[in-house]
Amino acid sequence: MSAWSSANSLVLGQVAVESKSNEIVAIPKLLELLDITGCIVTIDAMGCQKEIAKQITANGGNYVFCLKENHPNLYNEVKDFFNSDNTIKDTNIHQTTDCNHGRIEVRKYISASAKGFEHASAWKGIESVGMIESKREINGEVSLEKRYYISSLESNAERFGKAVRTHWQIENSLHWVLDVVFNEDQCRIRDKHAAENFALLRRMAIGLLKNEKSSKKSIRRKKNQASWDDEYLLRVLQANVSVSSTC
Repeated sequence: MSAWSSANSLVLGQVAVESKSNEIVAIPKLLELLDITGCIVTIDAMGCQKEIAKQITANGGNYVFCLKENHPNLYNEVKDFFNSDNTIKDTNIHQTTDCNHGRIEVRKYISASAKGFEHASAWKGIESVGMIESKREINGEVSLEKRYYISSLESNAERFGKAVRTHWQIENSLHWVLDVVFNEDQCRIRDKHAAENFALLRRMAIGLLKNEKSSKKSIRRKKNQASWDDEYLLRVLQANVSVSSTC
């Protein structure tokens, strides 16, 4: 499990998930390694846990959690609220439209105060609830999806939307690159700590290559060039030394 900084396109830390364990156990360990003061921590439904919310707020951070049926009381309460005809007067809305590759997607971000929600009080620091309504049109076929969230941030639809959209950077900028460019899923290293160590090295390499700005090439092409061109490899390393010295 990795902690991804969307602002810096950088893995800040990682914790191995034991074979007989799960992410709920690993997330608190990963959070202990980080200074999250003033940061917004976004986690999918697996990490939507009361103790994790408590840990984040106690360490000076804010959270945005995807809410699903694993917390049925609050989930149903939030779902019923956003699907009520009278909801609009108690919310603020931000909308975006994306058009690419023959697909039109309209996302409506709706945020509201968590005050008055019966089952919200059990969540440390909770201030708002949110819903994303995604309407996609592909080749004339329209689909509609709704997702629900809770957050320690005050109700603000635009900020809520930005936090959720930024969350998915870890899929496109890290997990996809690890799988497609570094072929991580094909790695057969299993011995002791070797798998964890090589996973860390790959994540470090992605950060180094992303921070090398003189080339507009893809991560794959940068990786290949660094492997056969010592001058370019040195440029990659020097670029990251410069970034570190100015932080």
